[in-house]
Amino acid sequence: MTEPWQWSDQTWRDHVGRVRAGRPLRPDSWPGGARVAVALSFDSDHETISLRDGHVLPGKLSQGEYGARVGVPRVLKLLERFGAPSTFFMPAVSALLHDGEAQSYVDAGHEVALHGWIHESNAQLPPSAERDLAFRAADTLERLTGKRPVGIRTPSWDFSESSLSIIRELGLAYDSSLMADNDCYEILADGEPTGIVEIPVEWIRDDAPYFTMNRYGPQRPYTPPREVLPIWRDEFDLAVAEGGLFQLTMHPHIIGHRSRIAILAELLEHIASHDGVWFATHAQVVDYVSKVSANG
Repeated sequence: MTEPWQWSDQTWRDHVGRVRAGRPLRPDSWPGGARVAVALSFDSDHETISLRDGHVLPGKLSQGEYGARVGVPRVLKLLERFGAPSTFFMPAVSALLHDGEAQSYVDAGHEVALHGWIHESNAQLPPSAERDLAFRAADTLERLTGKRPVGIRTPSWDFSESSLSIIRELGLAYDSSLMADNDCYEILADGEPTGIVEIPVEWIRDDAPYFTMNRYGPQRPYTPPREVLPIWRDEFDLAVAEGGLFQLTMHPHIIGHRSRIAILAELLEHIASHDGVWFATHAQVVDYVSKVSANG
């Protein structure tokens, strides 16, 4: 086996160039002259992370159940208060376990997007299995909500060698799993434009790294919620200054706890105190930047 330090120039260039950020898609202005777009997202994983790992004892499963039972109602109530349409990335198994939840998102004016079948780890799957699960998930969410998903967030942002080709075959408009920018960009495949828009994520704009608790592993919620609020607030403030996008990733079973939903409420109060804020689903952001780009 050739070690990375022994690779030819072409080998490492091929690896880096396989999936790459293309042209930037930050518009000069947002709808209605808004200065910033705010794209909130929630990964409704619930029990699927435990199920994916084969953890089927009640304790672990109840931690996920909290997301559906308590977290989701709190999140929906807060979003309604601020009139903030958002995107819920939902594993199909979560949607099947919790009857009516996916439809409740749509009824409240939110978007439901793909997040795998059972929160599988794509990089550990053969391409045929990853493809089968993605199509099954899309079919399931369409059946449950009446709308075919137009976007995807790969579970755990685990983007495999095959993920982009599957996304293209599904005919999706966007992905939200990669991290090459703060603002939207077009994804390149081996240097060629794909037409697929990336809404970038980042671990600093995700609740899980700060608050995850694993009793048998090294993950511990070392960061008090009040210390996370300034990080997210600063991320938003600079997005306003740049006229860009503020995207946030959260999980109902994590952010839905009392001490954490409180900081989300404070963050939304801070955001709402600014003039020129456009709250939008990921699909709405993609639709807008795509139209602006096409007309520009």
